[in-house]
Amino acid sequence: MKTIILAAALLLSGCIFSQQPCTAPVAVLVTSAGNKPYPADKILFVGKKTRKTISGITDAAGKFRINLPCGDTYDIKVASVGEEMEYNTLAIPSLEKDEAFEDMWLHIVYELPEEFTLKNLHFETAKATIQPSGHASLDQVADFLKRKPAITVEIAGHTDSDGDNEANRLLSQQRADAVRTYLISKGVPAKQLKATGYGETQPIADNTTSSGKQQNRRTEIRLLSK
Repeated sequence: MKTIILAAALLLSGCIFSQQPCTAPVAVLVTSAGNKPYPADKILFVGKKTRKTISGITDAAGKFRINLPCGDTYDIKVASVGEEMEYNTLAIPSLEKDEAFEDMWLHIVYELPEEFTLKNLHFETAKATIQPSGHASLDQVADFLKRKPAITVEIAGHTDSDGDNEANRLLSQQRADAVRTYLISKGVPAKQLKATGYGETQPIADNTTSSGKQQNRRTEIRLLSK
């Protein structure tokens, strides 16, 4: 998912001087590696100087147009499942008063992940109470799913191997249910969400070490349909 194609040509041409603020028109296309367009994708442009964020959302053809103020370099990010993924930068230089930008073209290519681990999501010990530090990631998941109503996901809860097997399964189910309830409270339709607790049955690390146990205590978002 870490691929981006940046094809942007900066073309300057003479024009009649305007008092309007200097901006560069950018035509954006967002697709998979197989050239499948991603509709309702949110792309963020964060100015390194101003720290202001300008965003656009793709149409059914995976396209949108945006005007970026001159004299700044922008970090390009994709608002994906639970995180804003950083990819590349785009520099928009300042212009003389008798110059203007012609259209620029930006093609972003990436693969939507089949599953995503919510790294900042934590619960109170031995409980299904979501700690406030996890709200930001869950809010991003909610925003993603509301923009893409055709996508359904499974919320998969996991534990380490400490304790009773059935108790671990029950706790992981309660935690997955808590995440589902939170997302519904943020406006995600219930039909897009399935919650499953797997307990200790799907470890991704060694349960004999503390770091391994920490990795195994996780909540994943798994895409069931795209």
